[in-house]
Amino acid sequence: MKTNLNAMAEEPLLARIRRWIEIETPSRNGSAIASLAELIERDARNAGLVTTLQDLGPEIGPLLTVSHRRQGDRRDGILVLAHLDTVHPLGTLERNPFRIEGDRVYGPGSYDMKAGACVALEALKQVMIQSSNALPIDMVFVPDEEVGSAASRPAIERIAASARYALVCEPARHAGRCVTARKGIGGLRLSAHGCAAHAGLNHDRGRNAIRELAHQVLQLEAMTDYARGVTVNVGTIEGGTGTNVVPEFSRLAGEFRMPTQALAVEIQSQLLALQPRTPDVTLEVEAWIKRPPYEKTVATALLLAQAQRYATGAGFELDDVPMTGGASDGNFTAALGIPTLDGLGVLGDGAHAIDEHFYLSSLTPRLAFWTLLLNGLT
Repeated sequence: MKTNLNAMAEEPLLARIRRWIEIETPSRNGSAIASLAELIERDARNAGLVTTLQDLGPEIGPLLTVSHRRQGDRRDGILVLAHLDTVHPLGTLERNPFRIEGDRVYGPGSYDMKAGACVALEALKQVMIQSSNALPIDMVFVPDEEVGSAASRPAIERIAASARYALVCEPARHAGRCVTARKGIGGLRLSAHGCAAHAGLNHDRGRNAIRELAHQVLQLEAMTDYARGVTVNVGTIEGGTGTNVVPEFSRLAGEFRMPTQALAVEIQSQLLALQPRTPDVTLEVEAWIKRPPYEKTVATALLLAQAQRYATGAGFELDDVPMTGGASDGNFTAALGIPTLDGLGVLGDGAHAIDEHFYLSSLTPRLAFWTLLLNGLT
């Protein structure tokens, strides 16, 4: 598709995406995220959509809900999930400013996921104008997805209770493919408590907490089973006060990922059953599920088939990728049994990187696709 890029740069949709990108929104910067949420809220309200801002705390920012659900319409509808936050710290815009180079549009958070979320919102506006027969649509902009959505999860699950389908604006994968399955993520913390002693005078009286965790690290890493899709990763470890002291305390933090709920239960149980290997040292273990696995179901496959028809109508083919190790808010809706399609955003590259960008040529087809999809799902 040939595109006059200079002309496209002046189009309202691209201009709106630029405004979103140029408001930097690092996770944990609530005021920055609030600035973008308020901009989007005004825009959506002016388009006739119903908006709600929910305060989730000064360090997180608000959760924004945009809906075209008409008064009294209690049908189960479509939940569209997007996130406002990015992984990039303030100042990244100076290193990767908004610019167009050929087919690439650069900027922090451009690909993951400001362009895709903006496209979905534009499609929602068009559905509002064009159709009174579409399913009710609730679009949720989450402020803390990149750090786990702990504050947003209750609201996501509450709104999902009225959803027949969930669609996620995470960026499209290679060749425009979408996501129909993701691994779940579990959190892990271990603390070892030993006994301090002088390392030279009374070494035998000490009980080394770091030694205990060294045993545990080897045991944890050995739980990784690639054949079953299970990984256990020790990410940080700390302890001790000086080289001349037998360390009394040590702790580590890590995570585990797994493709099914059955494996989530199995691995969590194994972790909680860990026992100390060093005499006179106690071990505290915490293991919890941060994001449940997102498994591809028959209902998800049927939703994908519907989406593929609308993609064809928009001029492209839509395939899915194998289960990915990364997680999203789609994990929450899929775990609730809601057919969920993820990775429906724009095409691009460099997610979480300093050269993050999306492809300008994907805007028009993706807007057409989202409009057909939101209008046509039944």
